[in-house]
Amino acid sequence: MSNVRVAVVTGSNKGIGLAIVRALCRQFPGDVYLTSRDAGRGQAAVAQLQQEGLNPLFHQLDIDDLQSIRALRDFLKDKYGGLDVLVNNAGIAFKVHDTTPFAVQAEVTLKTNFFGTRNVCTELLPLVKPYGRVVNVSSMVSSSALRGCSQELQQKFRSDTITEEELVQLMAKFVEDTKRGVHEKEGWPNTAYGVSKIGVTVLSRIHARLLTERRKGEHILLNACCPGWVRTDMAGPKATKSPEEGAETPVYLALLPSSADAPHGQFVSDKTVKPW
Repeated sequence: MSNVRVAVVTGSNKGIGLAIVRALCRQFPGDVYLTSRDAGRGQAAVAQLQQEGLNPLFHQLDIDDLQSIRALRDFLKDKYGGLDVLVNNAGIAFKVHDTTPFAVQAEVTLKTNFFGTRNVCTELLPLVKPYGRVVNVSSMVSSSALRGCSQELQQKFRSDTITEEELVQLMAKFVEDTKRGVHEKEGWPNTAYGVSKIGVTVLSRIHARLLTERRKGEHILLNACCPGWVRTDMAGPKATKSPEEGAETPVYLALLPSSADAPHGQFVSDKTVKPW
């Protein structure tokens, strides 16, 4: 089976993730896996796409659960000998008017959006084959949240030499600072979602740098992107883009031709590299 190409989209039973799977089913020359925490919802989404004449496959994946991530890893290794396209789309956000205490929102949001995504990368990046493509769905909110950070934090998050360990420490510090009620005093913005997506964007820059250093000549491209403001359960009905329009930039990055050597390690919105 290892000559069959394979793409995986995390958190893809609805919204932007589902739209990404739909587009990849039409354009990617290989197997496309729709994944979700809840197997029932995932199977229902697969059935929906099958009615449209598409042929996605399903695998359970809860990015908050290391065993679940490793089960997917082992499955991909055994069946395909690796992975060609990984789209890290899974994420959560509290509603603007949610009354959950901010410290709880911070812990829950970062657990999934940053630490969960990082765990997926830790387990699956070693499987990515030469000419593979990795797309981490971030958000423009990461840019505005970055501007809301202290100069000292901005410098760290923009650094070209920050390590993954340093980033992890900073993300953990944010959660601790919110628990102690000192996050603003410590230079953090008042958005848990924004900080989680700063983490995703910076993690993407770090992983791209490591790929260049350690796997030179394999032509793997890894980027973070903003899908835009999209009408989903997360963003609500007033958002400006349809899920299909939100999927355009992630799909563009997932399908960069094998001859491409850029973008890599960038933050991309509307198919355009944005300054970080």
